[in-house]
Order: sequence, then C-alpha cells, then structure tokens
Amino acid sequence: MRLDPDKIDDAVLALLQLGLHEESRVWKGFDWDALIRLHEKGLITDPVSKAKSVGLTARGMEESTRLLVQLFGIEEVKK
Repeated sequence: MRLDPDKIDDAVLALLQLGLHEESRVWKGFDWDALIRLHEKGLITDPVSKAKSVGLTARGMEESTRLLVQLFGIEEVKK
C-alpha cells in the first residue's frame, strides 16, 4: 500500500497541537521523516537537535489548529 506523505504530515501536525507547551513548543515523538517534511514546509523549527521538542512557527500554529479541528473535531450536538 502506498501512503500519501502529505496526509501523514497533516495528521502529525494536527496531533502536535495536543502536546503543546511553553506557548509554541511541542514534543517531537513522531515519525522522523514527517518532522523533516514539516520543517521543510516551514511549519516547525528544525527537528535536528538534541532538544526533545520543536517549535511551531506562526503558520504552523495556525495550520495545526485548523487541521486538529478538521481531522479530529466534532460538531456541536444540536438538541
């Protein structure tokens, strides 16, 4: 099966939002290739470091929030 790396990147970026700390830092416990691609897209800081976390760029913060809602959010239940 072939996987779409862009869809994987979207899911990883959305899930990074769940580990947010210190305003824009996120733990880098996801697939290394996906983190490199997200950095190349300008969405996170360079993951190649001894630090256990990376920073979301301003665009990365906006996009991760949007994707979290789009991919995993639920609509409010209307009574």
